Amino acid sequence: MIIDENEKTDNSLRKLAKVKDDKKIFGVCGGLGKYTPVPSWLWRAIFIITTLCGGIGLVVYIVLAICMPKEKV
Repeated sequence: MIIDENEKTDNSLRKLAKVKDDKKIFGVCGGLGKYTPVPSWLWRAIFIITTLCGGIGLVVYIVLAICMPKEKV
């Protein structure tokens, strides 16, 4: 994979935070979607599936909801 030196990635400048504009419950999945290349709807699906398959998704979501800072406006 060749990376153009002039091409900047915004991920290096973003900080992981809960967002207000893509929020369903606490804004965790929206924040993950903004921080990573994975869209927020897919993060939501991952948390739902892992919650239904053992409950770890709910635990991780709650921990992230408590630990993630809110997005600065």
